[in-house]
Amino acid sequence: MPTYEYQCKSCKYHFEEFQKITDSPLEKCPQCGNKVERLITSGGGLLFKGNGFYITEHRSSEYKRKEKEEKGLQSKPDTSKAEKK
Repeated sequence: MPTYEYQCKSCKYHFEEFQKITDSPLEKCPQCGNKVERLITSGGGLLFKGNGFYITEHRSSEYKRKEKEEKGLQSKPDTSKAEKK
């Protein structure tokens, strides 16, 4: 369920309300009882916690070293087949 932000038109009281998407918007301020308007907000951000995220961007120095070694071996031409002829 999303959290909606409201602001009272009279007393400028700003508050959040946890509502279902199908619920009607609130109309009265909980502080003074006058009309409120629902504000347009950016919403909540997505936050990943724990190990395993962005693994391809933050490789260990050991992984990077091995990757360079493998690329170095692959770029050299294979001369063993040419010598056997």
